[in-house]
Amino acid sequence: MADKTDQRPAAGSSALVATTFGGRMPTGSGDLVVETHGIAPIPEDNRYGHARRLFTVWFAPQMNVTGVFTGSLAIVFGLGFWLGLLAMVIGTILGSLPVAYLSTWGPRTGTGQLPASRMAFGATVVLPAIVQWVSSIAWDGLVGLFGGEALSVLLHTPFWVGVIIVLALQGIVGIFGYELIHRVEAVMTVVLVITFAVLTGKLLSGNAPIITAPTVHHGSLVGAFVLEVTVALSLAISWTSYASDYSRYLPASTNRKPVFWYSLAGIVLGYVCIQAIGIAGAKALGAETAAGVRTVMGGGFIGGLALVVIALAAVGSNAMNDYSGSLALQTVGVRVRRPLSALVVTVIAFFLILWMHGGDTSSRFENVLLFVGYWIPAFFAIVTIDWLYRARGRATVNPARESTVRSDAIVAIITFVVAFGAAVPFMNTSIVVGPVAKAWDGADVAYFVNFLVAVIIYGGYRMWRARPAAAPATPAETPVQGVGA
Repeated sequence: MADKTDQRPAAGSSALVATTFGGRMPTGSGDLVVETHGIAPIPEDNRYGHARRLFTVWFAPQMNVTGVFTGSLAIVFGLGFWLGLLAMVIGTILGSLPVAYLSTWGPRTGTGQLPASRMAFGATVVLPAIVQWVSSIAWDGLVGLFGGEALSVLLHTPFWVGVIIVLALQGIVGIFGYELIHRVEAVMTVVLVITFAVLTGKLLSGNAPIITAPTVHHGSLVGAFVLEVTVALSLAISWTSYASDYSRYLPASTNRKPVFWYSLAGIVLGYVCIQAIGIAGAKALGAETAAGVRTVMGGGFIGGLALVVIALAAVGSNAMNDYSGSLALQTVGVRVRRPLSALVVTVIAFFLILWMHGGDTSSRFENVLLFVGYWIPAFFAIVTIDWLYRARGRATVNPARESTVRSDAIVAIITFVVAFGAAVPFMNTSIVVGPVAKAWDGADVAYFVNFLVAVIIYGGYRMWRARPAAAPATPAETPVQGVGA
């Protein structure tokens, strides 16, 4: 068909795929070679692992001070403990469902999330891939901010020195790639659970109030509740465009249900635990979160150890940002080996961290947190709708061998842009305060609008295109010229 012009692999010749987008892969659990393999699908004979590994790879990255800080925003918004906790749980579950679902694509495609999204977007995937690459850098900044602060407080060094140490460590993990990331997150799960359990005990035994009442009421209370749901959702849903990156080595025969539930449990439990600590400890921890953790832990050796763990947590989480960012950069079409593209993400993040630290950290953090994710619900809607039509009745799909109808790709990218534009009036950040959000006492429902608009436009288009062709008229039904209709 003339309309099917985007054939995979579209990044260049087979030699280019082999040398740039292919490469060395780990061959089993514990094989800690430097993974040079990029966006090319993982061959079936190189697949390994079990779905249970997905619990720790999704749990540990959430257990960092970014989550503590985000949880404390519920108190800043005036919700109090119980309403803040409820809003956070609702937002976390809603935001985690897309990640868990897309994780099931890893075994079925052997491909990372952005490369697989080429099936829906075709050549126009360049735009969401660029946005994803920028988002990876933004998340590096959001998480690295607190890791750098922790080392700065611990080592009594300038802030930028602490940041460089954290970025250097995460860069090493990101360069080694898939298998080392899984191993680091498994170890960090144990370390972080112990550390934050001790922190929780310290908070419960301290003098600072934990169960606080709302400080806003009526319409302002509703607006603050919705905003906190959106903040929590934005944290969890941000992993959507990374999802199958960490399940792509699983065998194609892997049962989808464990993949879904292990992924969902890891993200939800990680975020609920860490943000609940932030809500409970907002008064005790204060604005300087890393230093606040050391104070709550009692200072001394235990307090210093907590700072080390905070820095290591940032390393583990940001290594995933670097890794997925490297796959996004290759999806754009940049002919750079995966380890080098991971390094590029790390270096640029350094300057973003310095910018956030150089002003009103709380305001800049919230702005970056919300703004980098407003595009994700539409992305999820588009790739999911395409998948439901494309993969129906097929156990596996090889994205490198799929074709994309040009009109589908054009409608997909138009939908992506229009859905973002439609969400702008509903946004609530200091960068953009939409008229609807302002009228609704600060309630930010832009993520939900972004998703619904994409479902309506792209879903409606695909339903229209998939409608049965009209049956040809029989002779008896053919109107006679000049007599019929």
